[in-house]
Amino acid sequence: MKNINGGICSVKGIKAHGIKQGKNGLAIIVADAMELSTAGVFTRNKVIAAPLIITKESLLKSNLRAVIANSGCANAFTGKKGMDDARWMAGILAQKLNCSPDEIGVASTGVIGRNLDRTWIGGHLDEVFGKLSNTEDSGKAAARAIMTTDTTMKEIAIELDNGVRIAGISKGSGMIEPNMGTMLAFLYTDAKLPGELLDVCLKKAVDKSFNMVVVDGDTSTNDMALLTATGYHDCEEETFQEGLDHVCISLAKMIAKDGEGATRLIEIKVTGATSMEDARKAAKAISRSPLVKTAIFGKDPNWGRVVAAAGYSGADIDQDKISLKFSDSRNEVLLVDSGRIVEGKLEALKEIMEGKEIFIEVDIGLGDFEAIAWGCDLTYDYVKINAMYTT
Repeated sequence: MKNINGGICSVKGIKAHGIKQGKNGLAIIVADAMELSTAGVFTRNKVIAAPLIITKESLLKSNLRAVIANSGCANAFTGKKGMDDARWMAGILAQKLNCSPDEIGVASTGVIGRNLDRTWIGGHLDEVFGKLSNTEDSGKAAARAIMTTDTTMKEIAIELDNGVRIAGISKGSGMIEPNMGTMLAFLYTDAKLPGELLDVCLKKAVDKSFNMVVVDGDTSTNDMALLTATGYHDCEEETFQEGLDHVCISLAKMIAKDGEGATRLIEIKVTGATSMEDARKAAKAISRSPLVKTAIFGKDPNWGRVVAAAGYSGADIDQDKISLKFSDSRNEVLLVDSGRIVEGKLEALKEIMEGKEIFIEVDIGLGDFEAIAWGCDLTYDYVKINAMYTT
């Protein structure tokens, strides 16, 4: 496989555009498909935003021909009016496309507990719809439109060796610990795959990518990942899964790196677990730990916090078998070897802690399963951003 230019609009049949004005944004993505199929995963937060409820209902009835997404307002915890507003968003795009509202996915992101600004969204619908195209710039415009506290666009496109393309855009910077979904991610492929298989592939990819990202440990009310296939090219399941995994992992790392206030990306690899569940538990506990995250920010070589986080993760642990390494991708230091502290490594660790990307590897030493999680440091700016989010 290889990376290509063009973002989501590099996929055959996809047109997009978006607009961003201050905190408000509006994006539209339309699939002109030979054989359309769609799949989605959603937050496990029991407070579920209205757009997710509407989109989940629509997926039970139909494939999604298009997505309309707004930023600036989450339309979450907004009661009946929020449901009406989400249906209204689906309806205004359905009218433009001359299709059923059940064929429209709806997504929102922003502040919880505030009503949608129909005037702003309705006032910019024609502008965005009129500029829909399959150009790289239009794909980027859609990616920008869904940003909130993000500082960078998150997009990727790849072409597999068989010519099939897979691409995606995502947003996410804070309130990040996805659980059966992601912040917002819209994924597209020109592969020909039935909906049932697409659903299986998406869940597998999400479990090893978005669900392994922790910025601050909060699971959003609006987490959503949608995957649409336009059906232009045949593709074997294994080949497609490999490509989709790559796209989702790439987007997940972008989200972790762009965590609110972040200055460093952290990658945690846990090996030697007795089960995949245990490997994931340990990796996410380490990436979630405020003590680990603040130590990374302060360049403090307090590696014991990593061992402690693994110990409380719920994974099966024997402290006499744990090994621990730190790396900055160039230099590596072994700090614990099968439960024994390796002396004289503090200065080497201090040097590694200066890096912009910190890699932590914990070998539990009990089995054959492994998992990787991603996170970022916890900084003063994270507190500032979230202390004044609505003011």
